[in-house]
Order: sequence, then C-alpha cells, then structure tokens
Amino acid sequence: MKEPSERTLALLLGTLTAFAPLSIDMYLPSLPAIARDLHASASAVQLTLAAFFAGLAVAQLAYGPLADRFGRKPPLVFGLVLYVLASVACALAPTVEILVAMRFVQAVGGAAGVVVARAVVRDLRSGAEAARLLSLLMLVMGAAPVLAPLLGSALSVFGSWRLTFWVLAVLGVVCLAVVPAALPETGRRRASRGAPSALLAEIRALLGDRSFLAFALAGGFSQAGMFAYIAGSPFVLIELFDVPPRTYALLFGLNAAGLIAASQLNRRVLATHSSVAVLGRATMAAFVAGLALVALAFVQPSLAPSLVALFVFVATIGFVGPNTTALAMERHGARAGLASAVLGSLQFTIASAAATLVGAANDGTMRPMATVMAGCGAAGVACMLLGRKSLAPEAVATS
Repeated sequence: MKEPSERTLALLLGTLTAFAPLSIDMYLPSLPAIARDLHASASAVQLTLAAFFAGLAVAQLAYGPLADRFGRKPPLVFGLVLYVLASVACALAPTVEILVAMRFVQAVGGAAGVVVARAVVRDLRSGAEAARLLSLLMLVMGAAPVLAPLLGSALSVFGSWRLTFWVLAVLGVVCLAVVPAALPETGRRRASRGAPSALLAEIRALLGDRSFLAFALAGGFSQAGMFAYIAGSPFVLIELFDVPPRTYALLFGLNAAGLIAASQLNRRVLATHSSVAVLGRATMAAFVAGLALVALAFVQPSLAPSLVALFVFVATIGFVGPNTTALAMERHGARAGLASAVLGSLQFTIASAAATLVGAANDGTMRPMATVMAGCGAAGVACMLLGRKSLAPEAVATS
C-alpha cells in the first residue's frame, strides 16, 4: 500500500492515539455525578482514572512484541474490538467496582492504538523528522482534550454519564471500520524466537540504554503531571472553586488548546533548535509552574493564578511529548514496536501512580494535585539532564 501523505498519516495515527484522551477526558465533567449515582466516594471514582492508566501501562508490553512479530495491523484490530466491548460494559456498569474493572479492560483495548501509532512513526521517520511528525500528530490528538469535555458536558444534558460510554463505543466501531483499512502495514513479520528469554534480552537492551530510559522517563513524568491534573482538577475546580461543569469543560479545553499550540510551535522551533535544547526549556517551565501551584495551594488558593499555572504546565507537554518520544526511540528502529511498548508502559505506570496518589490524598484542597504536579516537574528536569549527558555534543546544540 502506498504511504499516505504526511497530513493523512497524522490524521490516522492521531485518531488511534486519541482514544486514550477521549476515554479519559470525555467523562471528567461527570465524575461528581458518577459518585452520586453509584453512591461512591470521590476517591473511589478517581480509581476509574487510575485503573485506565494502569491498563494502558500493562497492555502496551503485550502489544509491542506482537506488533513486531505479526505486523502492526493484527494487534490493532484486536485492541479496537476489545475497546468497543469494554466501552459497552462501562455504560452498563451497576457499581463503581465494576466500572473500575471495565475501565481497566477498556484501556487494554485502547492501548493497541497508542503502541501501533508510535511504532509506525518510527518505521517511517527518525530524528527531527520523527519529532516533527509526532508534533503534527498531536494537532489531531490534542483536539480530543479540547472537544471531549465539551462533548461530555453536552451529553450530560441529554442523558446520564452512561451516554458518554455509548458514544465511545460508537467511535470505536467507526475507527475499526476505517483506520485499519487506510493505514499502511509498515512492520515486517518476524519469526518467533521461541524462548521468553529472547524477549527479556531485548527489554534489557532497551532499559540498559541510558538515553532511552532517561528520555522515556522525562516524558513519563511530564505525562504523569498531566494526569495528576486530570485526576484532581474536576474536584479542585468544580467543588473547591465552585466552577460550573460547563465552565470547567471550557477551561479544560483551553488548556488542551495551549498544548496543541505548543506542539505546532515545536515543529517550527525544531527547524533551528535541537530536540534536546527545546526539551530543556520546556521541562524547566513545567517545574516552575508546578512550584507556583504549590505556593498557591499552601499559602492562598486563588482561581485566576491557579488557572495560569495549570495552563503553562499543560502547554509544556506539547514540547515535551514529541521530543522525548523521538529521542528515546531514535536508536531502536529495529525493535520499534517493543520500544514503543516499553516507553508507553513506563510512562503510564508513572501516570497511574500519580493519579492514584492524587485520589488517595484527596483532602478537599488543591494541595495533593499541586504537590504531585510539582514533583513530576522536578523529576522531569532531572531525567532530561541525565538524558542530555548520554548524547553526543552535536545533538545537544541549541541551534
């Protein structure tokens, strides 16, 4: 099959990676309503987010080797079918415990698209070209956080929170019918090496690459800070600051728009600056924004400055995400599926821990969310510095 144009490819891959933010963000305005309807605590409902993050982390380790052995499409089709079935189960969940379990399964299905999309990018691009394609992909993927809360809020007018999951199931069916047919098969089938030790050896090779590990973790802590915001912001903004659900959806969309704008600015900046230089500035900005949130949380919580700090933190992800992914996978084109899986698993494991921590520490203030976000910002800077030390001097050049 002929390779699609860059914009068409970005649309296809962006659609696959959008399943995660859609599944997370569309029902955020309904979290308080879910708690009331299922007679559950805020912490219990936040576990539906943590379970989704955990499912994404675990499942990617399975999809990566499968995508390397059988090609990119077969695991993708399986994952999309599972996603549709789990979305229906979420819509019918009678208790919060069943909803948490089905959210985990839903994530296991959606993880296929995340792994395959990154692997296809590495199959077709490398270096700065990969980072630029990933930035273009984020233009599509980033629309999901902008539109999802607005759509979820609108759906709540016509029905309960369950309608959101029915819509996700329909979107899964549409994607299953369109994307696998239009997406080229970029992977080559590899003969099975038999013993699990062969797979473990490849994983050890990845984790033994200091550059891969450092940049994967830098991206992971950035993403974890984002998910700490996702887990904590509905209760902080809606309940602590009395922001109406519809206004919350607009604010959430504004932050996502900042992420999209940053990702497209990243494409232009990469024409004159290295990925490492851009990454250094972005991680430092996220850390400063996290410190500002901590100061506000512990001194004098205030809505306006909190919104500014949240906007800056989320926007930095538009720079951090594409560059950390491209830098981490640069040396691993021969095992792109596995590299994508290990990278994603590391990142979503950290994200799951961050979301769980925010939920478990929920004390009715913004302190848990702010503290976790600041900690993620600090860790991101540290990992970026470690990754930069592992690169050749010319790769670290600022222009």
